[in-house]
Amino acid sequence: MSNGQWYPPEWPDRIRALAAGELTAVAPRRAATVMLLRAAGDATEVHMLRRRASMAFAGGAYAYPGGGVDPRDEQPVRWAGPAPAEWAERLGVATEAEARAIVCAAVRETFEEAGVLLAGPTADSVVDDTTGDDWEAARAALVARELSFAEFLDGRDLVLRSDLLGAWARWITPEFEPRRYDTWFFVAALPTGQRASNASTEADRTVWIRPADAAAGYDRGELLMMPPTIATLRTLTAYGSPLAALAAAGDQDLAPVLARARLDGDRVVLSWPGHDEFTKHVPGAPGESTGAVASGRTTGTGAAAPASGTAPGAVPASGAASGTAPDAAPASAGGAV
Repeated sequence: MSNGQWYPPEWPDRIRALAAGELTAVAPRRAATVMLLRAAGDATEVHMLRRRASMAFAGGAYAYPGGGVDPRDEQPVRWAGPAPAEWAERLGVATEAEARAIVCAAVRETFEEAGVLLAGPTADSVVDDTTGDDWEAARAALVARELSFAEFLDGRDLVLRSDLLGAWARWITPEFEPRRYDTWFFVAALPTGQRASNASTEADRTVWIRPADAAAGYDRGELLMMPPTIATLRTLTAYGSPLAALAAAGDQDLAPVLARARLDGDRVVLSWPGHDEFTKHVPGAPGESTGAVASGRTTGTGAAAPASGTAPGAVPASGAASGTAPDAAPASAGGAV
């Protein structure tokens, strides 16, 4: 039985074109996505969005709130929690401004797409209600890029609570994909008093679901997901509460997950190192459909080599990455493939 792995039918042709030098890889855009968690009895639930089927990228796939970094996200804001310098070290970026932009993007996109705001009037408080016309008007202005996140926070005299976020994973979209994102995944707990909503115009459904149940739906082929989404979901199943997940965030490996594609004769072999369940063997012989994809561990000469050691016939991918959209990288996060 097929699972719910999102796999565009045009990928094999794009991989062959990249190998032949007929395709130029685009630089990935930085993005952030947040796995928003809440307690549900003795279990934990995660907030997920289903991308509209009409979306050019990953239509119908489940992902998390998130999207691309706005250049203005680098602007200084009132800040609580680990300093930008600490975040730079954790996220693996060179400057405090870069780290601030990624963290701000995570908080901003969560508010834009889920109506949840990780900020408060003081360094140890958080807004307890983001409903109402004034909040909605501000959210719409952020989405339209009429307002920067720094202007939004300053206008309401709010402090960004970076301590409410935990960095969890990093995935980069493959080189052969026309829309590419370098996406950091975070975990955060739903603040007391706030309610998540479907605030995204690019999602047609939202759901709170136990990670194990979402993963089971994927395994049955009922829920469509990109590799980063289901991979991060599986890691969340080990934690019985949002606080337990947040406490474990510092132990998570943030080494970028980079897709690797290679040609084995007419066959395309696509793999995500460290995630064997996503390996695809796509036949290309006459009479065989490129849609007839088989999954399995790469063996023999099919073993995935690091991107820096490109073997003959291999197509290095500077990335693979839940939930990100065309230009506005929505539920990206979910967005890296």
